[in-house]
Amino acid sequence: MPDTPAASPAVPDRAALRAAFLAEAGWASAAIAPLAGDASNRRYERMRAGPGGAGAVLMDAPPEKGEDLVPFLGITAALRARGFSAPEILAADPATGFAVIEDLGDALYARVCAAEPALEAPLYLAAAELLAELQAEPAPEAAGDHAVPPYDAAALEREAMLLPEWYLAGLGESSATLAEDFRGRVREAMAPVEGARAALALRDFHAENLLWLPERKGAARVGLIDYQDALRGHGAYDLVSLTEDARRDTSHALRAATTARYLAASGQGAEPFGTAAALLAAQRNMKIVGIFARLRLRDGKAGYLDLIPRVWAHLARDLEHPALAGLRDFVSAHVPPPEPATLARLRGARA
Repeated sequence: MPDTPAASPAVPDRAALRAAFLAEAGWASAAIAPLAGDASNRRYERMRAGPGGAGAVLMDAPPEKGEDLVPFLGITAALRARGFSAPEILAADPATGFAVIEDLGDALYARVCAAEPALEAPLYLAAAELLAELQAEPAPEAAGDHAVPPYDAAALEREAMLLPEWYLAGLGESSATLAEDFRGRVREAMAPVEGARAALALRDFHAENLLWLPERKGAARVGLIDYQDALRGHGAYDLVSLTEDARRDTSHALRAATTARYLAASGQGAEPFGTAAALLAAQRNMKIVGIFARLRLRDGKAGYLDLIPRVWAHLARDLEHPALAGLRDFVSAHVPPPEPATLARLRGARA
């Protein structure tokens, strides 16, 4: 007899799970409004417990879509234990992927800088000081129930490979030979930083994930979100995330001042730090180009393609460093710049 087809796994009723979680957490009657999401499968909603009542944010991180609350909860606890402004966890259920967290408000760096340009430099300098303070202590190997992974050679290589796997492939210009050539150049370039473990790299440390909380003191004035993917790596990674932002322009003067403040606060030498920063910035920007192409090709989110030219400009500047000659040669020879015609090809491509 033919085998009976296996039944498809039941899709969780997230609406019912959400209602049960909110009832258990004491927020069943809250007024709820959506908040802007990000490129992940997580969703956020702002809650208010009646007129004039307490506010909070509901995080919805579906486990069936690969989301996991445990890293977020662990990193949050580690940051808050040191006095940083990660949101307080008011209730959480990792099994269902729901959490009620403190509402840190709407004063995202990107919004504040757009509304009050004179505050841009003070905000960025405060973020640089926060990084130096965060990195003054070794990165934890574990945060609660979460083992914090290393930003090792495999992770650096895997992320950089998104460039040929999605950007080049989407343009029909990738091949196994080309990908292996690129892989070898990435390995060689990243060798000086692949063993770094001292810093907790939050990894998405940029103006859309930082909030200005001027009523607080010191490093606590910088609110932190979206750090669940933190790794143990090199301290330069988060600084270049801040200064080479994919979503907003940063001037040479701002980048230089922010880097100088970080170096002064952390006591690091400019030359060795500059080399590490160039290596990690190039790796990060190649990864982002690949991710933005993937968001279009796999997820149908074409809007991210419009951000690639800014990331490309960062990458071109990074590749000027002598330590990146091999990758610079590869990009020059094989990676089409994101000119309008190139981006139009990606918009019309299939995964």
